[in-house]
Amino acid sequence: MTALFLVAGMGTFLGAASEVWSQSRAREKEAELVWVGSQFRRAIESYYLRSPGSVKRFPEKLEDLLEDHRFVTIQLHLRRIYADPLTGRPDWGLVLAPSGGIAGVHSRSDGRPIRQVQGAARYSDWRFVYEPVKVAGLPPGR
Repeated sequence: MTALFLVAGMGTFLGAASEVWSQSRAREKEAELVWVGSQFRRAIESYYLRSPGSVKRFPEKLEDLLEDHRFVTIQLHLRRIYADPLTGRPDWGLVLAPSGGIAGVHSRSDGRPIRQVQGAARYSDWRFVYEPVKVAGLPPGR
């Protein structure tokens, strides 16, 4: 009888420990998603702000952030196309800029976040977007 209680107690303990570990891992993935998303946002900002000439442009594809051929020497805005921490694939949803090009990325995961960010119900609602600062009387980027 004591062995039965011991086994039941161990099962309860292991179940609770598994839940804690699962929550901890989910929080780590969320933090990694925020970091990776911020890297993409910064790279898009760098690409946009460094546009040659007076007209600022967003990248046409994510690979443009790796090697920017608009200059005499290749410019690097991002080290690599990071994998989405939630899906494990470098298959990002793209947020298109009104003027054309890619203004940001988002995860394709439909999982529900632990951390609530701006009322987003799913990870795919978390957007990492560069928005140019608008100066009164001037179009963005000038």
